[in-house]
Amino acid sequence: MTDRNKSASLLLIALAAVSAPAHAQAEGEGSEKRTRLILGPQLSPSWPGADKFSVGPYIDLSRAREGENFEFEAPDESFGSPLVHSGDFAFGPALGFIGKRKASDIGADLPSVGFSFEAGGFAQVNLTPALRLRVEGRKAFSGHKGWVGEVSADYVARSGDDWLFSIGPRITLGDAKYHRAYFGVTPDAAATSGLPAFDPSGGVQSVGVTAGYLRQLSRRWGIGVYGRYDRLVGDAADSPVVRQLGSRSQPSVGVALSYTFGGNR
Repeated sequence: MTDRNKSASLLLIALAAVSAPAHAQAEGEGSEKRTRLILGPQLSPSWPGADKFSVGPYIDLSRAREGENFEFEAPDESFGSPLVHSGDFAFGPALGFIGKRKASDIGADLPSVGFSFEAGGFAQVNLTPALRLRVEGRKAFSGHKGWVGEVSADYVARSGDDWLFSIGPRITLGDAKYHRAYFGVTPDAAATSGLPAFDPSGGVQSVGVTAGYLRQLSRRWGIGVYGRYDRLVGDAADSPVVRQLGSRSQPSVGVALSYTFGGNR
């Protein structure tokens, strides 16, 4: 699960710090469940369309019954876990965060976009043991206050929990309110920033690909790495904010250690 801002980083670390000890105490060595915490740094764009990067946490918290493998989760998924499983289908909540973008950060006199807290849900289906499809939608209740979404597919190769490799395409979407917040330039903003006025519509924001690798080093410890590359398209790519002050290329990378609590592995 990924994050794009320092405030969100602190929140996610706090959630993990609170959850992990509770699991460790409640699920001792002889428990029927295991809990795996993945935590480390990641580097990702500071806001959508940015050519600057911020350091945040690469974090995931998973549980599995003793004798079962941890369920696959892509390293760039939003924060959230399945609430309902029905065969190969699952759905649950999804949370996202985007940090505040100020005029001084972007280098032009454009309106600020406040810290965005996004909440919504996802649905996913395993077409085969090696192929998973997932769709996600979230609404921001602060900041950009728009709708965002993602469609993804992942090919997964693994040897139990000893190692796991995944790779797959990504399509990100945003409505007009979201695109105007980050990529639009109103006539008033054009007069003060020197950028041409631009009124984007909603639709596909970017296309990309994500790859991740997890490796168990010992009974408890492991490592995880991931890389993601997105390319802005459509109105997002045509925005003067991106063309003159940002970048169409949106790479992210992270590396982490994992630790497994409970169970007898």
